[in-house]
Amino acid sequence: QVQLVESGGGLVQAGGSLRLSCAASGSTSSINTIGWYRQAPGKQRELVATVESGGRTNYANSVKGRFTISRGNAKNTVYLQMNSLRPEETAVYYCRADLLWRDYWGQGTQVTVSS
Repeated sequence: QVQLVESGGGLVQAGGSLRLSCAASGSTSSINTIGWYRQAPGKQRELVATVESGGRTNYANSVKGRFTISRGNAKNTVYLQMNSLRPEETAVYYCRADLLWRDYWGQGTQVTVSS
């Protein structure tokens, strides 16, 4: 079992920055990949950024150069630094952890970017 708790969402103006945090607990040593997804109203959930246990990162093309995913020293926390935010990036941002046998999701944190 893995529990994921996101924080750091909020309201920001276009061009601004936010940093999201995801705190993982439970069987964290079994996590292969952890990352962020988002879902805007009326749209499908989409990948934002992930980081593998070995450190390799993957980003959606739309966020490359603006967002940075990183893990804390204890590797139980993953961060998403979001810069130059755009109104169309308003969404609920979810943390997801992939283990060998299943994946886990957090409850999500709302990010609203005003124009």
